[in-house]
Amino acid sequence: MPELPEVENVRRTLARLVVGKQIAKVTVGLARMIKAPDDARQFVEELRGQTIRDIGRRGKFLLFYMDHVVLVSHLRMEGRYGLYRADEEVEKHTHVIFHFTDGTELRYRDVRTFGTMHLFPLGLEEAGPPLHKLGPEPFDPAFTPDELKQRMIRRRTKIKSLLLNQEIVVGLGNIYVDEVLFAAGVHPEKLPTELTDEQWRLLHQHIIVILEQSIELGGSSIKSYVNGQGESGNFQHTLKAYGRTGEPCVVCGAPIEKSVVGGRGTHTCPNCQPRN
Repeated sequence: MPELPEVENVRRTLARLVVGKQIAKVTVGLARMIKAPDDARQFVEELRGQTIRDIGRRGKFLLFYMDHVVLVSHLRMEGRYGLYRADEEVEKHTHVIFHFTDGTELRYRDVRTFGTMHLFPLGLEEAGPPLHKLGPEPFDPAFTPDELKQRMIRRRTKIKSLLLNQEIVVGLGNIYVDEVLFAAGVHPEKLPTELTDEQWRLLHQHIIVILEQSIELGGSSIKSYVNGQGESGNFQHTLKAYGRTGEPCVVCGAPIEKSVVGGRGTHTCPNCQPRN
């Protein structure tokens, strides 16, 4: 699933490609992807004539800001957007097409069909699901080491599962949680009460640093991720823990171990991330 760096790169490329374009009509081929409004026909009608004014991001969600509405889109496992000429062949698994007045089309393709779209009146997009319970953005100045600690400290849940919880801090998925925990020297099964103040500081620091690095490298293309222009990311070439089972740790040389924490495959160095 695309995480914050991947979604941010999609946002940036789409902003260059479609901001300022007016929607002539919308074609929905798979109505169950449209979660709000309930009727996909109303979704189509409300988007007709709207101009895309800006594209934002909230956690792993894309937000298309238009004249009177906001489209909230989640890519889930393999969703992707691309801009095409209207005369280009439509690829299989293309489920939603935004036809622009200039003869181009923004097409949403999703092989797994897990992606979702919600349409809200402008200004009401965070009043209810799916955005209303999201935690702070990692790059928000209000997100401090103490804020991170206070959001977790009373919970009897392993630190990895908490970092994956989008109500605590948004944007982190399995790849980046493994990388952050490795960089901070924190074992994924530790409880919040077991962390030192220095470990809280390091966790906070590496959440920001690693996400920034991945954004600059275009995100991680582990499976099928590409940005809005069809380009792959390069952060996967710098990974130190995730996906490196049995390979030597870049710090101490010990083999990276794989386990399951909170139902998620987890990669850990037994020396650099001691449990006790």
